[in-house]
Amino acid sequence: MKNRVIPAALLALLLILQGQLWFGRGSVPKVAQLEEELAAQQAQNAQTAQLVARLEAEIGDLREGLDMVEDRARSELGMVKPNEILVQIAK
Repeated sequence: MKNRVIPAALLALLLILQGQLWFGRGSVPKVAQLEEELAAQQAQNAQTAQLVARLEAEIGDLREGLDMVEDRARSELGMVKPNEILVQIAK
């Protein structure tokens, strides 16, 4: 009787472990699906990072560009802001 109980218990344990491996929470198909989702998310993150870098560069150009336009307007056109006094020195 004991000769049959131990192999039967081991076989049952093996079947349970195999079931968990193929159908459980951390099963092989689930891991493969999660790896695909991870790869897709990493690709999307890379695209978003490129977009953010491009937008940051564009913002920097606009900030510097506006300063340059304002400097040129002040020197060439005599632009003044509200509450500023323009003093011109004639040579």
